[in-house]
Amino acid sequence: MKYLPTLLAAAAALSASFFATAPQAADDPSPAVYAEALKGKRIVLVPMAMGFDLAQGWTAILQREVDAFGGILETRDPNWSVEAGAQAITEVISSETKPDVLIIMSFDLNSYSKLMKRAQAEGIYVVLIDNPANFKPDAYVGSDWTQLGRLEAEAVVKGCGPNSSKKIGLVQGDQVNATSLYQYAGIMDVLAKYPDFQVVAKPDSNWDATTSRNVTTTMLQQNPDICGIIDFWDGDATGAAAAIRDAGKQDQVFLVTTGGGEKAADCDRIADGTYGAVVMTDLAQETHNMVAIIKYLLQSGQAPGTSSPFIYTLLKATTKENLRPDSCWDLKALQADVAAK
Repeated sequence: MKYLPTLLAAAAALSASFFATAPQAADDPSPAVYAEALKGKRIVLVPMAMGFDLAQGWTAILQREVDAFGGILETRDPNWSVEAGAQAITEVISSETKPDVLIIMSFDLNSYSKLMKRAQAEGIYVVLIDNPANFKPDAYVGSDWTQLGRLEAEAVVKGCGPNSSKKIGLVQGDQVNATSLYQYAGIMDVLAKYPDFQVVAKPDSNWDATTSRNVTTTMLQQNPDICGIIDFWDGDATGAAAAIRDAGKQDQVFLVTTGGGEKAADCDRIADGTYGAVVMTDLAQETHNMVAIIKYLLQSGQAPGTSSPFIYTLLKATTKENLRPDSCWDLKALQADVAAK
C-alpha cells in the first residue's frame, strides 16, 4: 500500500495531461483536407451505353457517393457506338471546364487509347472499368476476364457431367474486345485439363441477342447431342436460351454465361432454369472500388499516368445450388433507394 499515493498522483497527472490535449486532438484537420480535395470535382462516366444494367447500377451508386463528397457526376451515352463514344470523350476533353476524372468502359483494346492518353496529358485521371484496353489507365476496376473464363469452363464441365457427350459450344462476343478474347483464353486453359471435352463450335454473336439465337440454332442443328454452351454475356445469352428452348433442349443443354448480377437479368433466370450458371460480378463492390480509387487519386497529388493499379472484382459462379436471396441486386430497388437519399 505504500506505493498507492504515488500511483494515484501519477494517474492524476496522466488524466490532467489527457484532458489538456483533448481539445487539440479533437481539432482534426483531415476532414477539411478531404473536403478541399473532393468538393466540386467533376466526374464523367462514359460506358458503352447507358441502357443496360451494369451502367445503370454503376451510375446509381456513383451518384450517391459523388453527391456525398460534394462532387459533380455526369454521364455520356454512346448507345453502343464506338464513334459516338469517341466523340463524347473528345468533347469532354476539349470542354472549357475539363473533368477531373474520366471513367471509361472501352469497346475494344484500341479504339479509345489515343483519346485516353490525350486526357491524361490534359491533366485528367482516367479509370477504365470492366473492359481492359491497350492503355495504361490511372486504375483498372473490373473483372479478371481470364479467371472469369476459367470459372465458366469449370461450371460447364460440371453441368455437363462425366456421362454426357462432353461436347461444348461457345458463343463468343467478337475478336477485338478484351473481355471476349480473355474469356476464351481462360476457358481453353481449363478445358486443357479435360481433354475428353471438345469445343464443337465457337461462333461470334457481336454482343447481339438475335445473332446469338441464330448461331446457337445452327450449332444445335449441327451438334444435336451438345451438352453445354457458354455464351459470353447475359445480354445476348437470352438469344442462346431462346434457341435452346425452341429446340426443346432445356433439360439437355447446360447454358453458362456471365453478368453483373442484376436480379431480373441473372438470378431470376437461374431460378427458372434458363441459365445453368452465371459467373457474376459483384457490382456494388466494383462501384465502391471505383469511388475509393477516385477519392485516392483526387487527394494523391500525383500526375495522371503515374501509376496503373488493377482492382479486380470478386467473381462467383452462381447456380441453383448456391443461389441465395442476396445473390443478386435489384436495379429498381437500388435506383429507388438512391433517389430516396
